[in-house]
Amino acid sequence: MDHLELAEHALTIVSLIFMLLYAYRLVFVLLGAKYTRQFPPCRAQHKYAIVIAARNEAAVLANLLDSIAAQAYPQAKLAVFVVADNCTDATAAVARRHGAVCYERRDLRHCTKGYALQFLFKCINRDYGYAAFEAYMIFDADNLLAPDYVSRMNEAFDAGEKIVISYRATKNLDRSWLAASYALHWLRTVRTENRPRSVLRLSARVQGTGYLFANEVVAAGWNYTTLTEDRAFSADAVLRGYRISYNDAAVFYDEQPESLKIALRQRIRWSKGHLQSFAQMSGKLLAYTVREHSFLAYDMLTTLFPYDLVGLTTRFLRFLLALSALLLYQQGRGLGGVLQSWLLFFLGDWAGAFLSAVYVFYIERDRLGALSWQRKLLYCATFQSFMILGRLSVAIALVTKVKWKPIPHTKPLNVQALLREERGGRTWQPLDEPALLRLQTNRERTVLAPPVAAETINPVRAARRN
Repeated sequence: MDHLELAEHALTIVSLIFMLLYAYRLVFVLLGAKYTRQFPPCRAQHKYAIVIAARNEAAVLANLLDSIAAQAYPQAKLAVFVVADNCTDATAAVARRHGAVCYERRDLRHCTKGYALQFLFKCINRDYGYAAFEAYMIFDADNLLAPDYVSRMNEAFDAGEKIVISYRATKNLDRSWLAASYALHWLRTVRTENRPRSVLRLSARVQGTGYLFANEVVAAGWNYTTLTEDRAFSADAVLRGYRISYNDAAVFYDEQPESLKIALRQRIRWSKGHLQSFAQMSGKLLAYTVREHSFLAYDMLTTLFPYDLVGLTTRFLRFLLALSALLLYQQGRGLGGVLQSWLLFFLGDWAGAFLSAVYVFYIERDRLGALSWQRKLLYCATFQSFMILGRLSVAIALVTKVKWKPIPHTKPLNVQALLREERGGRTWQPLDEPALLRLQTNRERTVLAPPVAAETINPVRAARRN
């Protein structure tokens, strides 16, 4: 056996090892198809602060704030905080006009969402105190909340959960294949990760927005400022002994990119942030796994691991080995064999992506909007392109410096349209009139009085602490 054959065998062994390390997730796929954790009716209605980081989001922020005002939950127990982060539009004015306490921040050197949240939590602690609210919910400015969202999340918090994520639906699934691919990606995560982990009492992972955590989690402040603060937050939560639960009944809506340029920019940022989070947290998670024999930590470690990078690397090395066999030993079988295996891999990968999209469309049919079968077929066929985009972004992120840039949001779906929409077999019609009445009543009512100087970048210490 020559050196090239030995190298090929070594790569095969590496691939098999990684398959074995992730084999336990087959159980997730089976469980998630049918089961999820459910929470009992709450015994108490808790006090929450809703936290929003917004950068030039005047076009969509009002819709989110309206959906909060339309909640079937006592408005006196909800306070809304917005950080207008490096804004050049009317984001701050929109926030205040809709009853939110708004702080403005200008710092172009530290411009990630994580830094904006860090600033906002410092302001909240200074002017009100972290303990003024039992828990915090984080949203992006383009989100919309189903009318019972807070009530459902309250059930999980009242049941004793300290960190809870929720069901992420898509506002613009029917607008393009790219937006649909994002939607399929999130919903596949729901079925193959979040639901089974909730049943097994493992830890799910935060994915950017739509989550709740108890005030004790930020008792020492918000310290997650990488390009993907959600991954660092998730890993640190496990290291601190928290479990991230999932509530399938709490639904919020998110806008997805429709432009390939914007999507690639976002995916490169995600990939860079994932690599940063892995470099920052993997050693701690591995040590915790060994020291505490913690499967939660191991599961989070495999989640943070950049397995797409391993796949790209092994395939590239196989190509180099085949090319070496051709050039050095005149053995065309090496190059032809690897090209054939690449073609088979691509076809197999495409088929897997296609079938997973079919699975999501079928199993989530009651929550997805009405789409023609032709459009569903198109979205299933193009889902693999979204996967390729992700792998390409990993390769680019590895060798480039990435800066955080905002993702423009243009889908003007307001709460009235949301309440009147019928999505498959599930409709919000029974909640239509009461929710709209709550919206009319609460839209311009300030639930929480702002501190003395909330409109300035460096507000003075407020005298009041609740």
